[in-house]
Amino acid sequence: MDLVEFNATPADRLRPELASCCDVPRWVDGILANRPYGDRAALTAVADRLARELDDGEVDRALQAHPRIGDRPQGVSVEAGWSRKEQAGVGDDPAVRSALAEGNRSYEDRFGRVFLICATGLSAAEMLSSLQDRLAHDDVTEAAVVHEELRKIALLRLAKLVIG
Repeated sequence: MDLVEFNATPADRLRPELASCCDVPRWVDGILANRPYGDRAALTAVADRLARELDDGEVDRALQAHPRIGDRPQGVSVEAGWSRKEQAGVGDDPAVRSALAEGNRSYEDRFGRVFLICATGLSAAEMLSSLQDRLAHDDVTEAAVVHEELRKIALLRLAKLVIG
């Protein structure tokens, strides 16, 4: 949809679309409350500010909507389609998929949540390297990285939702 349509769409119809970008009600509500937007830069600025303000519980909630890196998201939902495209760099190499699966298990054991990375444009080797590097982070450092990765994903997805 373009920005004119975004500004005019009833909130109840737009809410699930925005939740596909970042499944945090406060983020969605904040974007809706600031309509109409004069341009995409204004929309992006509000979305960015709201994403930076998410608390740990909201980040954890949003993570529940994200598949593991290397998993093939199923279904026809907007999120599943975006995830498949975002993870296109994973490829079909069984060795890479196995290494990512093992890395995901280690990460989840270490941090108690899914490994999140803004995978758009990254190769499988880059994703795996980042996963391995981040396993060495302390909890506070990793929480900040996850928050930043979620912010980047939300803004990329919002840009896909509102074109033109």
